[in-house]
Amino acid sequence: MTASARELPLFPLQVVLFPGMVLPLHIFESRYRQMIADCQQQRKPFGVVLARPESLPLQEEPYPVGTMAEMRDLHRLEDGRYILMACGKQRFHILRQHRLKPYLSGIVEPYRDVWEAEDSLLGVAKQARSLFSMYLNMLLEAANEAEKDLHASVPDDPEELSHFIAYFLEVPNVQKQRFLELTSTRQRLQEVITILRREVPFMRQMLFRQIDEDRSRLN
Repeated sequence: MTASARELPLFPLQVVLFPGMVLPLHIFESRYRQMIADCQQQRKPFGVVLARPESLPLQEEPYPVGTMAEMRDLHRLEDGRYILMACGKQRFHILRQHRLKPYLSGIVEPYRDVWEAEDSLLGVAKQARSLFSMYLNMLLEAANEAEKDLHASVPDDPEELSHFIAYFLEVPNVQKQRFLELTSTRQRLQEVITILRREVPFMRQMLFRQIDEDRSRLN
């Protein structure tokens, strides 16, 4: 165990939280109400982890890498439930876990990307940003929504950008977990580019088909 290891409450969910992203949560189970109360009292974060699909009820088994979350806009409702925003911070790797408390806890250590020269990331980051901008525009158009602040919030830093895109891609959670566990920013960007190259033409085709159908109904 390294000097940077620490104990952290773990919250297994059917979602992958990335650093820099925000996740709204509604806490209603008694074990997790206790977790939130403990975190609030001790002024400590908790870890969001993806639960393995084969997990048994009340015995969720997490994937080994998760994201530390700070609590924001925490409100306790009259019946004891909580609503809050979980803000993703640093990734962590679970060294070992236990159930000595009503909720799952683990001994974790920081989990980071390896160092890569910034010059080697600029081109692939630019390509990923351009494809994601097209992808985002079509998502908003398909939902009949005006352009929001998402474009302005797309990060410039290559690692942050790779997490941002991975969070918003419409891919299975196991694929998002793979992105979370990668330790190469370049590889993560290259893999999201591969997905975007496939999804952007598909979404464009779907949008054109929707426009043609709308025009047909008007005629």
